[in-house]
Amino acid sequence: PLATILASFMRSRLFIVGASRTAFGAFGGALKAHTATDLSVHASKAAVAAAAIPPSALRTVCIGSVTQSSPDAAYMARHVGLKTGLDLEVPALSINRLCGSGFQAVVNVAQEILLGEVEAGLAGGTESMSQAPMAVYGQDIRWGTRLGKDLGMVDTLWSGLTDTHAGCPMGITAENLASDFGITRAQSDAYALSSQERWAAAHSAGAFADEISPVQVKSKKGKVDFVVDEHPRATTLEKLSKLPATFKKDGVVHAGSASGICDGAASLVVASEAAVEQHGLKPLAELVSWAVVGVEPTRMGIGPVPAIKAAALRAGVELSSVDRVEINEAFAPQVMACAQALKLDMARTNLNGGAIALGHPLGASGARITAHLAHVLARGEASTAIGAACIGGGQGIALVLKAVP
Repeated sequence: PLATILASFMRSRLFIVGASRTAFGAFGGALKAHTATDLSVHASKAAVAAAAIPPSALRTVCIGSVTQSSPDAAYMARHVGLKTGLDLEVPALSINRLCGSGFQAVVNVAQEILLGEVEAGLAGGTESMSQAPMAVYGQDIRWGTRLGKDLGMVDTLWSGLTDTHAGCPMGITAENLASDFGITRAQSDAYALSSQERWAAAHSAGAFADEISPVQVKSKKGKVDFVVDEHPRATTLEKLSKLPATFKKDGVVHAGSASGICDGAASLVVASEAAVEQHGLKPLAELVSWAVVGVEPTRMGIGPVPAIKAAALRAGVELSSVDRVEINEAFAPQVMACAQALKLDMARTNLNGGAIALGHPLGASGARITAHLAHVLARGEASTAIGAACIGGGQGIALVLKAVP
């Protein structure tokens, strides 16, 4: 029966055996000349090398990205697979689940393994927000234009951050949650500061060293290795309090309490138990479950709440027993609303800072969070972890990882 077959699939074990990322570049910063494909190739080569798996053993590629920011964007996943050294016959899929794309790529590869189609595959997420095009649309120019028509360009990056169905930009969805959950500007600023401080402490302690693969970039001194996230900054509550609200008069959200517009990529190798045994691989973590949900678009930031609950239920774990929770920091009040709704212990939540500090290259963040948690588990700093993200348009995604004894 189908139910028996599906149950058998879900008893199969899935492992993260390699996970690497670039350091994240600031908007218009060190990585601005690198396409999203370039960044993904770099992270993917590093992840495959770290996994110590023959590239020929990887039989599928799935790369998440949101902004079609380079001329080769339509070919992205295929180019990543070929340039990473996978066999010519290995198929590739580019996907877009907005801010959940990096998580979704991991899920897609896991599903192919559970279906028995492959034993191991390459998953990742990437984004070059610096290269997001300024556009003139074809219908306005290809067939001629009338005298005096304004052909002003559209900023595809900014326009993509507005949900036309919901009728509001992403920042307003965070303002809505601040209102719903009674989150004040002072509380939001305090959380934003904590993200910066936690990132700084984690960086000083070497918490990102295992996951970051250096990218060579040009500088005034020649080529140098880019190894440190570029967006984090030292700040104070006083400085944050002086920043003007961006989306609403007397609002909560401003440049210092929103995720950084950045460039970067992260990639992971996902493998079955059979592949781990066959190739003598050392897992970083076990992928136990995942869930994707829909929520009210004007409150899209609450998406991690039902997604985390569903993923934890499928994994058979109590949220109170989870050692580490990482919720992508789209906006400070958005994370705070999720934490309130889930009654999270903030001492276990976004412990090493999040996207307010190190940035949110849209398609890359889910893969970055998964990679980071995999390394946290591999170092023995936790036994169970959950990663999650809200998704523009009104969705949420989450996955559960466990340490491998």
